[in-house]
Amino acid sequence: MKVYSIEGKELKDIELPEQFQEPYHPNLIRRAVLASQSSKRQPYGAFPEAGKRASVRISKRRRDYRTSYGHGISRTPRKVTWHRGRQFGWVGAFSPNTTKGRRSHPPKAEKIWPQKLNKKELDKALCSALAATLTRHLVESRNHQLPQNYPFLLEPKFESLNKTKEVLKVLENLGLEAELSRASKKNIRAGRGKNRARPYHKKTGPLIVVSSSCPLQKAATNIPGIDIAEVNNLHPELLAPGTHAGRLTLYTQPALERMHKEKLYLRTEK
Repeated sequence: MKVYSIEGKELKDIELPEQFQEPYHPNLIRRAVLASQSSKRQPYGAFPEAGKRASVRISKRRRDYRTSYGHGISRTPRKVTWHRGRQFGWVGAFSPNTTKGRRSHPPKAEKIWPQKLNKKELDKALCSALAATLTRHLVESRNHQLPQNYPFLLEPKFESLNKTKEVLKVLENLGLEAELSRASKKNIRAGRGKNRARPYHKKTGPLIVVSSSCPLQKAATNIPGIDIAEVNNLHPELLAPGTHAGRLTLYTQPALERMHKEKLYLRTEK
């Protein structure tokens, strides 16, 4: 893999770590992303006693209730509202086919949303997603605007940049002007989401992977569409947004050296 300087010049070639040799498994990547998203879902449910707090009569046997025999419709629970001798008034209650009755199958707050995924499956999905980020036709299928020399790595000096304008200048030197322009655009969302504090659809731009905490993380925070992650904190949603692998990803040379040295995301046989 070629290493480029912050001026956009080719410096040298290095060998990729073992993690990038995993074949492309779209079904496994999809499972890993959905499992990651499920752990963020907030439980919700109806009040357990909703629609059940009315005092109703359900039985229709002859001598159970002196004033109710032979009146009304069968099987529907009823709430008696008044009596006058054997006469009485009632309304249906409690059952799902009545006004203000309970729901047949309401959402349960005790439902468990998080999905389980084996550790080896997660590591395999991560390695497959890592390899997909360096596969040109997969990255192009996500509508990223790629330079001619993609994929490539960046020299260690890139992590020490501490100004946003310097980061933008480096990305332009690498031929990513079209991608930055694409990622900066946002469209008005269709539907009710406009009234719920999410009026815009935003594009997903490049992902920058660094070796550890560095000034670049703060410098590139405000660039639209760009995410920055440390190499030991990668997860499926970053590498494959929307379950679709092949995000345009820029790795620094120290990040891959740390990945190789610590054997991150490799499946260990026991």
